[in-house]
Amino acid sequence: MALQSLCRTGPRARGPAARPPRRDAPLIPRFRDSVRRLLPLAWPVWIGQLAVMLFSTVDTLMLGRVGPVDLAALAVGSAAYITIFVGLMGVVLAVGPMVGRQFGARDLPAAGRHLVQAQWLALLACVPGCAVLLWPEPFVWLARLDPALADKVAAYTRPLAIALPFALLTTAFRGFANAVSRPKAVMALQLGGLALKVPLNALLVFGWGPLPAMGVAGCAWATTLVMALQAACAQALLRRDPFYRPFSVPHLWDTRPDWKALAAQLRLGLPMGGSILVEVTGFTFMAFFIARLGATAVAGHQIAVNLVAMMFMMALALGTAGQTLVAQHIGAGQWGHARAVGRHALLLCAALAAVLGGLVAGARAPVVALYTDNAEAAAAALPLLVWIWFFHLGDAVQTVSASVLRAHHVATLPMVIYVLALWGVGIGGGYWLAFGPPGLGAVGFWSAATAGLLTAATLLVALQVWVERQEAPPPVTSAG
Repeated sequence: MALQSLCRTGPRARGPAARPPRRDAPLIPRFRDSVRRLLPLAWPVWIGQLAVMLFSTVDTLMLGRVGPVDLAALAVGSAAYITIFVGLMGVVLAVGPMVGRQFGARDLPAAGRHLVQAQWLALLACVPGCAVLLWPEPFVWLARLDPALADKVAAYTRPLAIALPFALLTTAFRGFANAVSRPKAVMALQLGGLALKVPLNALLVFGWGPLPAMGVAGCAWATTLVMALQAACAQALLRRDPFYRPFSVPHLWDTRPDWKALAAQLRLGLPMGGSILVEVTGFTFMAFFIARLGATAVAGHQIAVNLVAMMFMMALALGTAGQTLVAQHIGAGQWGHARAVGRHALLLCAALAAVLGGLVAGARAPVVALYTDNAEAAAAALPLLVWIWFFHLGDAVQTVSASVLRAHHVATLPMVIYVLALWGVGIGGGYWLAFGPPGLGAVGFWSAATAGLLTAATLLVALQVWVERQEAPPPVTSAG
């Protein structure tokens, strides 16, 4: 009951984002009106995703005390897992824009059926992902690891093959809950998972009594146990919380895959997953290539990438909130509202990112000191954070713009933009700067990644404006 109370944002809640948009809403919202609707949806996503990000932070902090070899194994192993999980996650999260439109149109049973098919999609998609995690040799080869480090990477990825199905099932629930303006339900699961992750991590990483210290493998087993519990709790919420009864969500085992519905989700989900995969591999591949420079270089990169990933959670939260409201307004036929809310989400995120990036860039030395007391790892991380201000601004803007475009069911062209900007400019340019004549090492990758993010942000914003002009009729009235 306490969990249901924390998650309650349904018909009894007072916030304007708690129910489908009114079909008779006459006025295009002003910026401050959009902010009042975006923030109640964004802050639970931000806190929840920050809790998820702290999984990696907890791993990094604890292994920083174990040694640079385990920390380097975490950098490569987590890059491998994130590459697989995030690509599949993007496909499953196509449930969000589709359910958001159905919620806006007040077709709740259709939204419930979409959730079940998203769960089937999660189970089917995890099969190849689990195989790669069990045999991570391609990632080991890409990073050119020595045998000792390669064994530690495998010890980290193999338990995560068990975690992957549970993580994707929870992802389907996450996309559904956010789309129906229920982000606190997801936040509660993520905070509960973090509360369990910390003691489990400490127990398994460092050992206790007869339990031996497992090092980097302990991080993976702790994550696996947490993911299984989160998936079970998500299913319990669907059955016990009265908010979900109107959706008539059937039990997964009482259904079969609906290939037509799965095909519809894949038409949106594959380019969504491709976009997110390109976006994430633009950074995870940095870890593989920087690993060639040695354990100290990749340890410094792990600290820097963990920090910018935590900052990214703010943009992800506002992007999710913007996508939710835009999809709901499109489902309700309110095209002017959808256009206004999408642009207001973009403006709000850009302003917040500029402030946050400036603060962290100015305080980068004491921030790095929180991660490690190893002088060599800190010295490797500090030059990378010189780029953090512009890096974060580009990252935030492209995230929100891409999220709004997904609400419009536009995902293929953004994927092309990501390939050109993040792989072409970011990875290609970074490889040349790091290993070519400039010989800049890890700094070369970070400077090129910054340029790639700013390029992607500029092109995606231009595409968003064009799509909104094509789809949305001009507003006939304004609230000033």
